[in-house]
Amino acid sequence: MSEGQVADVARHWRGGIYFEDFVVGATWRHRLTRTVTQMDNMLFSNMTMNPQPLHVDRHFCETETEWGQPLMNSLFTLGLMIGIAVTDLSNGTTIANLGMTETRFPNPLFEGDTVSCTTDVIAKRESKSRPDAGIVEFHHRAYKQDGKLVAECKRQAFMKRRPAA
Repeated sequence: MSEGQVADVARHWRGGIYFEDFVVGATWRHRLTRTVTQMDNMLFSNMTMNPQPLHVDRHFCETETEWGQPLMNSLFTLGLMIGIAVTDLSNGTTIANLGMTETRFPNPLFEGDTVSCTTDVIAKRESKSRPDAGIVEFHHRAYKQDGKLVAECKRQAFMKRRPAA
């Protein structure tokens, strides 16, 4: 399967896919995209009590950084990337996130950039402790409008199995 095609699968009523329907090697190009704004950057940085001038002080960025403008908060970028995937993959079927590894931000993301995302299913296994669940490992990637990779991570999610009929 490619481009996230899941043939003849009954999804959770909220849209998520159950553990047994994920196929290792499948790739999704997510439908949702998002243009990031100064308000996103300011709100997220303030809500998380992050006073880093790289995110909240335009004058500092223009006069003291190589970027010349504020960088989007990397944790906002990470959350947006994973959030964009929820509608296509896990809405209503995730029990919990178990971890995120190999998180990278190889290129800067700035206010006004538009983010699109892809997700690969890289592994899955049944839960050893819960017969109603399994673990799926995803590789999420976020790109800006020029195609440059701005974020990626591997995420391990605890996913519901399809309920017995």
